[in-house]
Amino acid sequence: MNILIENWGFVSKGLWMTLRLALVVLLFTTLISSVFGVLATLRNRVLRTLIHAYVELFRSIPLIVNVFFIFFGAPMLGLDLSPFAAVTTGLTLWGSANGIEIVRGGLESVPRHQWKSAWTLGLRPWQIYLHVIAPQSMRAILPAYTGLLTMLVQATSLGALVGVSEFLKVGQIIIERATVMTGVSPAFTVYGGVLLVYFVICSSLSWLSRYLERRLGRPAMRTKNQGVS
Repeated sequence: MNILIENWGFVSKGLWMTLRLALVVLLFTTLISSVFGVLATLRNRVLRTLIHAYVELFRSIPLIVNVFFIFFGAPMLGLDLSPFAAVTTGLTLWGSANGIEIVRGGLESVPRHQWKSAWTLGLRPWQIYLHVIAPQSMRAILPAYTGLLTMLVQATSLGALVGVSEFLKVGQIIIERATVMTGVSPAFTVYGGVLLVYFVICSSLSWLSRYLERRLGRPAMRTKNQGVS
């Protein structure tokens, strides 16, 4: 572990790059998934078909192939993307395709009578989604969506393959330098540190998901208990 401490300045830069990459990907994935997940529940057949085509296309492509395609294909289309932008785009396209399905499924899991009751009360469509459907669908969306976010955080390590100086790439550089200078490879120690950091980040996401699930479940449990009493 001394080698990580000795190279802490370099390691911290790689860790910050990983966190930046993860935050940007999670932000754009969540925005796209939320908007298009809602649109996928509308009755507009053309819109639903286009969204379905987008989902099926990017869900069917392996994530690493998607990243490579964006990174190497963008220049052929006249788009000069940096490695960071290419990885962000590739992960976001794949993540949002999966996220749209999660959001759509969660919204459509709400019983139809809830929709009809809201219409009867004279609520507008956006009010129905915001105040009636979304709170009930979150209990179905959260577990699967947190799993998706965890996968995307882990997938940021693919940035090492196209030159992004994220946490894994920094670890590889440290191993190469130490091996050349000392003749001994510190791969076990360095990769152990990388593993621990990813474990802490992904475990924190899982803990947050369970916490939110408990908070969202309390009103339902309280209502049930009141009904029994």
